[in-house]
Amino acid sequence: MAIRNVVQVGDDVLRKKCFEVTAFDDKLAALLDDMKETVRKEEGAGLAAPQVGILRRAVVIDVDEGFFELVNPVITEQKGEQTGWEGCLSVRGRRGVVTRPQVVRVEYSDRTGKRKKLVARGFFARAVCHELDHLDGVLYIDRAERVERTKD
Repeated sequence: MAIRNVVQVGDDVLRKKCFEVTAFDDKLAALLDDMKETVRKEEGAGLAAPQVGILRRAVVIDVDEGFFELVNPVITEQKGEQTGWEGCLSVRGRRGVVTRPQVVRVEYSDRTGKRKKLVARGFFARAVCHELDHLDGVLYIDRAERVERTKD
């Protein structure tokens, strides 16, 4: 496993739509392992493959509910609404107020290609939506009603 460099806003890779993962192999496993190590080192809630320069539809999410690897994820249903602060490892020094669904249902593949489903609520749902946006070249600052600098 290795810590990967987190791409910062302004890099074109963050604005591109990612390609579907078709090979569930050692290369994908290494990417997911590296992303896990990177998100934990950076103390983030999630990380998408384009944030480490890889245009593939893969994200990792590290929240109170556990650690999740979502490959080729699709939101199939969303309910409710929540508004709150978000930050991003690729947008350092800023945070913004974003409205997201309160609950999302997601279908995805695991690292072996097995299809799975999950239901995410609250902050977990916010993290899922934030990371899946990255796969389509969308940053939270595009959705924010207000963005401000942080004190870090």
